[in-house]
Amino acid sequence: MSNLKRTVMILIWIIILMMISIGCTTKTVKPDYSDNSGEAGMLPKNKLQNIVNSSINNKRVFGTIVNISATNDSWTGASGNLSIQNQYYIASNTKIYITAVIMKLRKEGQLMLEDKISMYLDSDIIKGLHIFKGIDYSNEITIEQLLSQTSGLPDYFQQNNENGISLLDALTSGEDRYWSFEDVIKESKKMKPKFIPGEGGKAYYSDTNYQLLGRIIEIITQKDISSVLDNMIFEPLGLTKTYLYKDIEDTAPAVIYYKDNVLPIPMAMASFGADGGIVSTAEESMIFLKAFIGGELFPKEYFDEMKEWNKIFYPLEYGVGIARFKLPGIFSPFKPFPELIGHSGLSGAFAYYCPEKNVFITGTINQISNPDISYKLMIKIISSL
Repeated sequence: MSNLKRTVMILIWIIILMMISIGCTTKTVKPDYSDNSGEAGMLPKNKLQNIVNSSINNKRVFGTIVNISATNDSWTGASGNLSIQNQYYIASNTKIYITAVIMKLRKEGQLMLEDKISMYLDSDIIKGLHIFKGIDYSNEITIEQLLSQTSGLPDYFQQNNENGISLLDALTSGEDRYWSFEDVIKESKKMKPKFIPGEGGKAYYSDTNYQLLGRIIEIITQKDISSVLDNMIFEPLGLTKTYLYKDIEDTAPAVIYYKDNVLPIPMAMASFGADGGIVSTAEESMIFLKAFIGGELFPKEYFDEMKEWNKIFYPLEYGVGIARFKLPGIFSPFKPFPELIGHSGLSGAFAYYCPEKNVFITGTINQISNPDISYKLMIKIISSL
């Protein structure tokens, strides 16, 4: 069973247990309040801080940061070994930043979602990338299929390689390493695709998709992906603490944990690029998320078009460059838990919007081994509002 599937199964059991008992017993941690935490407003800030405090157990979660924005109020809190100012790796939340770039290029007429990747990528990259049951479908893959995880391409990061071990497993065993785009393509070609590109109702979460999108963006703009993000996203939004991690000597981001140990993997973090390499803060992640949802970065009607959901791992679904977390009624029969739209990362980072309550939530639990805890935390927080 893959790491992501294990995460979802654990999440389901957590939800069941939460129905029995929402509370948890943990060591009391001194609160870290934001400047506005004492003001009167619609958010129950003391309750929110207590929830954040309760996430710390010093066994799996050593630090938590959460930023919440509601209709008339906002709040940022932290606990454990993280503060509200901390920068952290947002991991696969990076994907919605790449989605935003693609949508901006679409708005500018520089690409269409229906474009086949063969319009932009050299044949030596594409040939043999997607061979399914003896037929090479590589030239048929579209930009939209990469965005929506419907290309059928294998996942270079979490899928086992020919030696029976995934890159993720190697990293969590303490083996930091660097890889290039060319390495990603080479390894992906050794793996088996999951289905024909665009096959109805099928989706498979693959980081390879977003590596390809990053390269397509670079070819269209004639700039490296870091510069593109700076010029098209970070600078227009005034994000001064958000950037694509490239320098392995950079120690600004909070170190990630794997179980009860720190996991120093700067070479890996500098390798993710378009599929998971951004560093940010909870507050700057909030600025981006609201701009993404609110139509500041691309036409708002594009956002509605992205809501073409396919199941990836229950209860998660994937649209065109965004994800949806939606619990079935059986888990909350008396008051259905509202859907969340956005993204999360393996590092425990999250950035979601709750349309029903018009609430945005960003932050991290900074833990690789139990990213499901971030969903447990979001469920508690959203349920408290």
